[in-house]
Amino acid sequence: MAYRQIKREILQRLSGADPDQGIDAVLSLPPRQAVSPLMGLFHHANDTIRWRSIAALGAVVARLADNEMESARVVMRRLIWNLNDESGGIGWGCPEAMAEIMTHQRSLAREFAPILVSYADPRCNFLEYEALQRGLLWGLGRMARVYPDQVAGVKPLLASFLGSGDTAVRGMAIWVADALPQTALKPLLRAQLNDNNEIWLFTDNRLIRKSLHQLALNALSKIDP
Repeated sequence: MAYRQIKREILQRLSGADPDQGIDAVLSLPPRQAVSPLMGLFHHANDTIRWRSIAALGAVVARLADNEMESARVVMRRLIWNLNDESGGIGWGCPEAMAEIMTHQRSLAREFAPILVSYADPRCNFLEYEALQRGLLWGLGRMARVYPDQVAGVKPLLASFLGSGDTAVRGMAIWVADALPQTALKPLLRAQLNDNNEIWLFTDNRLIRKSLHQLALNALSKIDP
């Protein structure tokens, strides 16, 4: 089946009312053929489609890894390359996709989670573009809810993101802190309690709106008094 035909079919399947059903439908396609069309949808103008394509890629590559681990590694390396300055692109959706794949595959998480953490570290492969930081932090938060040990290295790096001037970056950093509680962040989290600005958060295959106040309240509840 040609790339464009598969992409149209995937788009149709992901456009339905039930996101879980759409992702299951994508899984019926040959994994190798689905990878590139799904990555192409990372640039879709509709946020719902963009996020569903990320979720679907995670499931597809995890299935690919069951039989062809090296092929799954190739997909991970491709996502990493897209975040490299030399690629000539921006890497939209790539940190999120890396995380989503790893939540489905612990072997890949052990291998590639340090790279995901390195994108948050100014001493390593820091992503300076705030729009990418939002996706990176979402990915770290997603990972922290499945394999917290694999991304624990981001804990000392969260303070700088909590002080960001970008609302979505702060909101996503709070979401990470919620899954990796630490007493040192209490003052910074309390500072967000007066912020009622909202962000879109993709969770359980659905986009929901959350205020920074709500997110901070939840994160603080995980820290011992």
